Amino acid sequence: MKKTVTILMASLLTIIVGCASYEPLVSMRGADVASPDKAPAVMAYAGKRPGTQPVVARTFSTQPPVIPHAVDNFDEVTLTENQCMDCHGPANYVKKNSPKLGDSHFVAATKTFDASRHNCTQCHVPQVDAPPLVENRFTGNIK
Repeated sequence: MKKTVTILMASLLTIIVGCASYEPLVSMRGADVASPDKAPAVMAYAGKRPGTQPVVARTFSTQPPVIPHAVDNFDEVTLTENQCMDCHGPANYVKKNSPKLGDSHFVAATKTFDASRHNCTQCHVPQVDAPPLVENRFTGNIK
């Protein structure tokens, strides 16, 4: 009986102390977490026409190259049509003076385009002229 009373008193004391020091949670973003986020402002792509912008240097050796030109006027990439291949595919890259599609994008045995890599902008992203959201002193390992 004494043990039960002691446990009950300790539990009540814990609850009272916990309630006395209660502070409501405040969101790190400073707004009600249930309120919808504001849509970010639409940013213009840094590059305009393909072939008019310099190649953007990679910040680490395995980084997929970024797209230095605008892609908003390109058709949607589908399994049957991909406008990126018109310039970067093995048939036209020399004539168009554009970087060649990497060997990793082809099936090694048949030397054909790997269909699992058809969505170019999944890894290769166009650049926008936007200020950094946080301070960044990162320097890549490519010199």
